[in-house]
Amino acid sequence: MAQGEDLLTLSPNGLYCPAADVYLDPWRPVPRALITHAHADHARPGSASYLTHTIGVALLHARLGALPGQVEGIEYGRAVTINGVRFTFFPAGHVPGSAQILVEHGGARWVFSGDYKTEDDGVSSPFEPVSCDVFISECTFGLPVFSWRPQAEVFEELHGWWAQNREAGISSIVCAYSLGKAQRLLHHLRRDLGRVLVHASVWQVCEALGFDMQGLERSGSDTRAEGALVVAPPAVVGTPWLKRFGRHSLASLSGWMAIRGIRRRRGIERGFVLSDHADFRGLTEAVRATGASRVLLTHGYTAAFGRWLQSLGIEAAELGASFGEAEE
Repeated sequence: MAQGEDLLTLSPNGLYCPAADVYLDPWRPVPRALITHAHADHARPGSASYLTHTIGVALLHARLGALPGQVEGIEYGRAVTINGVRFTFFPAGHVPGSAQILVEHGGARWVFSGDYKTEDDGVSSPFEPVSCDVFISECTFGLPVFSWRPQAEVFEELHGWWAQNREAGISSIVCAYSLGKAQRLLHHLRRDLGRVLVHASVWQVCEALGFDMQGLERSGSDTRAEGALVVAPPAVVGTPWLKRFGRHSLASLSGWMAIRGIRRRRGIERGFVLSDHADFRGLTEAVRATGASRVLLTHGYTAAFGRWLQSLGIEAAELGASFGEAEE
């Protein structure tokens, strides 16, 4: 790699590694794509081949319609060399199978974070800081106002809400992303407290992950279950699908529930603040843990978080990328 040349750069197709001629989470079809995780804003259809963590292989096949042999899996910590460039996948803690990608060439070490969180959610491999020269980081919640409570407190509050609704004969419908948030919710739910119904799209993702579905019920077209807890994707909000449950209370699990105006606009009655992205403190700690002297910010509150990092003496700039909250 020539002196002063960036190891990763933005192109019309997405984040590109010229030395290896591969793309990381490209937003247009490319010959070879390395994918951090299977959310729709990071894994898009049409590329000739994909490399992702082994957990994500079945998800990419299901979500992208990829053909057999088109998606290759790689374990955490294992390196693959492409045209002399070394790529290693490390846990990102975002959702099951999510990864950061370390790129090494000519003595330079760059890390592309994808999406990540620093709290261990119990279902994803926990985030591991990776030392590097340049850290390409998301900052979805890169403002001090975003400060997450421990997940145990959030789930205790959710169980109390469910119990109250159950006593009143009201169904409790919780909107959670089909990949990541839904499995996190189901993992921490006390399944002995009552019936738990799962929307078909969430069920399919759980099956692809090999997730434990013992004691859970798949919601069908004739399902009626007053007092049950129902796990569904956010796309059900405002649709006739909800009518089958009669009287119900509608909740959402999301970091955006920290902003009341968003909750009202989405027609959500109860918001539980729980995110699969790092909060402001988590982002700051993650950046510091890498030891990177230069940080490039891809999406979220990039300008504000960049200024914060600069105040800490870290070189930071907005990279700009076509990623965001596009999972559902």
